[in-house]
Amino acid sequence: MNIFEQQQCEFQGRHIGPNETEKNAMLSAIGVNSLEELIGKTIPDTIRIKEDLDVPDAVSEFEYLSELKKVAAKNKVFKSYIGQGYYDTITPSVILRNVFENPGWYTQYTPYQAEISQGRLESLLNYQTMVSDLTALPIANASLLDEGTAAAEAMAMLFNHKNKDQDRITAPKFFVDKKIFGQTKDILVTRSEPIGIELVFGDFNHAEIDELYFGAIVQYPDSDGAVKDYRDFIERAHAVNAKVVMATDLLALTLLTPPGELGADVAVGSSQRLGVPMGFGGPHAAFFATRDEFKRVIPGRIIGVTIDAQDNRCLRMALQTREQHIRREKATSNICTAQALLSNMASMYVIYHGPDGLTNIAKRICIFAQTLSDELNDLGFTNVNEYYFDTLKVSVPDAAAIIALGESKEMNFRFIDTKHIGISIDETTSQNDIVDILHVLAASVNIDTAVAGFDADAYLANIPYALTRTSEFLLHPVFNTHRSESQMMRYIKFLEDKDLSLNRSMISLGSCTMKLNAATELIPVSWPAFSRLHPFAPANQTLGYQQIITELENYLSKITGFAATSIQPNSGAQGEYAGLLTIRAYHAARGESHRNIVLIPISAHGTNPASAVMAGMKVVVTKCDEAGNIDVADLKAKAEEHKNDLAALMVTYPSTHGVFEESIIEICNTIHEYGGQVYMDGANMNAQVGLTSPGMIGADVCHLNLHKTFAIPHGGGGPGVGPICVAPQLAPYLPGHINITNKATNIHAISAAPYGSASILLISYAYIKMLGAKGIRKATEYAILNANYMKVRLEKHYKILYSGKNGTAAHEFIVDLRPFKTSAGIEAEDVAKRLMDYGFHAPTLSFPVAGTLMIEPTESEDKAELDRFCDALIAIYHEIKAIEDGVADKKENVLKNAPHTQSVICADEWTKPYARTTAAFPLPYVKENKFWPAISRVNNTYGDRNLICTCEPIEAYA
Repeated sequence: MNIFEQQQCEFQGRHIGPNETEKNAMLSAIGVNSLEELIGKTIPDTIRIKEDLDVPDAVSEFEYLSELKKVAAKNKVFKSYIGQGYYDTITPSVILRNVFENPGWYTQYTPYQAEISQGRLESLLNYQTMVSDLTALPIANASLLDEGTAAAEAMAMLFNHKNKDQDRITAPKFFVDKKIFGQTKDILVTRSEPIGIELVFGDFNHAEIDELYFGAIVQYPDSDGAVKDYRDFIERAHAVNAKVVMATDLLALTLLTPPGELGADVAVGSSQRLGVPMGFGGPHAAFFATRDEFKRVIPGRIIGVTIDAQDNRCLRMALQTREQHIRREKATSNICTAQALLSNMASMYVIYHGPDGLTNIAKRICIFAQTLSDELNDLGFTNVNEYYFDTLKVSVPDAAAIIALGESKEMNFRFIDTKHIGISIDETTSQNDIVDILHVLAASVNIDTAVAGFDADAYLANIPYALTRTSEFLLHPVFNTHRSESQMMRYIKFLEDKDLSLNRSMISLGSCTMKLNAATELIPVSWPAFSRLHPFAPANQTLGYQQIITELENYLSKITGFAATSIQPNSGAQGEYAGLLTIRAYHAARGESHRNIVLIPISAHGTNPASAVMAGMKVVVTKCDEAGNIDVADLKAKAEEHKNDLAALMVTYPSTHGVFEESIIEICNTIHEYGGQVYMDGANMNAQVGLTSPGMIGADVCHLNLHKTFAIPHGGGGPGVGPICVAPQLAPYLPGHINITNKATNIHAISAAPYGSASILLISYAYIKMLGAKGIRKATEYAILNANYMKVRLEKHYKILYSGKNGTAAHEFIVDLRPFKTSAGIEAEDVAKRLMDYGFHAPTLSFPVAGTLMIEPTESEDKAELDRFCDALIAIYHEIKAIEDGVADKKENVLKNAPHTQSVICADEWTKPYARTTAAFPLPYVKENKFWPAISRVNNTYGDRNLICTCEPIEAYA
């Protein structure tokens, strides 16, 4: 490679951990002579790709950013007055720099290990408290994917609550008011039909709700901006035991009577306008609040208060609500992630502004809207809305002409119909902006001048007296303390330091692919040309995004060996669901709607059966053999048994056990023989890219986790992106959206925005552009190399559960800790907690096999880091052996008492039968870079018995 090629390919060496010398040493340890020999032993030759992928050659980081600026210039950032759940906002710089752009926050994993996650757990508890306070409902979750999805989750929750016997549906109807956001309606259609919900659309004023209804949804303020009083409607619904969902706006609720006080049972919406950029549609944190009776069935995650082993207050994910999908086919939701990074931003925004600051922002918006309405009235226009918060519905002679005139002045209004436009005011709107809007509308009726008079103390006549908020909110000290930037910066840092992220050490979670999230990939996400675009902006203003999305979809199609891609699904589970709905639509188009059986191996991720049930399908579980592979004979028997109704197989490849199964082509052929389609779960795509592909293997659709394989950070539990790639026969049935041109065959929307979490697609786009065809293949090779090197080091001390036929692993492997329970009383959880004392996050615990650790190092870790982790696990093996040999006590030992906090180690009294240094500094490297767990081992049982999901009164912290 010459000096010019070296610069072009520089990112490979920055993304991939081991250098050439380390690679050779690792190959030698494994017992092979080359990477190619290792790959040949690991991946069956029948499915190997023999040529380079058809994606461009690599570019340098500098060249990439230079070219991207040219693409960004094709986006036009106009003033957005479109609204519909998306609003321009001001992200405080202290939050932008210290949370959104900080790897200490964005490289965290979901807080399964509470002892090293107390910072983000506290921030998420703050979010829940904020949502609960503003909605006046007692329990809120830690966020959902978007407002439309949250509404659909509320609908499904209430449906299952009312119809507990799914074989005998007594109340199938759900009323949908005509004035909810269009994208929310579309998702409700998507989610209702497969599970037998009958949607009834209409005007809430005239709705006739009877015993056949399980629930209803209204928007507050509604899609045209009008503020309506729903009390009577809610009473009528409750009279027949139907529940009411209210989609609402958190900022408006500082001024409006909250849903809980109106009688609503569930409140949903988006917290985007609380400091989170629009980003052409996402990612944003949706909120979900409800009454106490639903606390055991609420979708998503809830952060709860508990105690640790020292009886100190601490936080953890509440066990009973951690993930609905652990119930597999009995689940009522497949949600297994949240939008943690974005909910953290929103909670920090509210903490920084406090209740008074938040209310003042809302009042300023409200006064601007009222002023605009009054001045438009003087110009001869009419605001149809009698009461409103931020949005006017203006009667105009020619809506299209005014929309065009606005665009000529770099402002976007909402087209409602030929005689009405919508104008939504937001936090960024200034007095000058109001005058500019007036000038546009004045010019449309040939008036040359426009003026506006602003009264900062104006009475808010646009908020009805009967719906004016009187209750207090955000009284907890956390919302009333951090006003200066110094205070806010230190609070953010205080929380960050409690959490272990990728900027401290490797996080080797199997099936989670915690690879490098490179700074160059992430920097453009903050550029205004990408962050400030409304998802429903006119297409001629979003040409830069369109270019990136089109190219990325093409790259992903080539990488997977498929014909087409949709990047709309905004999580892996949403991708699963979208893939199954695509298969369902394909069968229906062929006159085979009866095909509803899905075969799923017992080893599959829990979201697979949950997604299948949500898609209206029935799950048939297939066996695995003793080697962890799919039992081909059992699969063939069940495929034949259900041949008339077989819809699909859901398969993960390489398997969740970390093995490239030799029989995969035979398995795919069997499904096709009986008329089914093969859905491949892309959770383990990091072992495939450039070496094989789902299309080559014989699958028909796969979802990808861009937050795994393609470098989008996990954000402490979201965001994620789960695009689906499909074979030619499924391409006509990809998800559509009400705001883009659709084919007649497209299924309804999966996500609220046309392109899902569009802004973070930039990260995966950069990853592919900077690695190039050779680099993305090399990344896969090194992921397999790193896993096999660790496997070889550890198998001298631990049993490795599954391997391929040549004794190799794919990109991950499973360490069996079950024998130690008998020999030493040590369980997998003890090892996971002890790893924290060594400065590491535990690998995936007890999945897919109970009592094990699943390790996935990724390609981004260098040999020294891999060795540190292996040294830690080997040292723990010897600690276990000391218990087995009777040298260490079976109950009072370093594993059972792990993790050891600074306060425990530094206490005046020390009564343990081992040294403090053994507990805290078990290996020399730990002393150089000690990470202290914030709490001792968490007590989950106590928290489940005493469920508290909001910030307690301050005396509780004493």
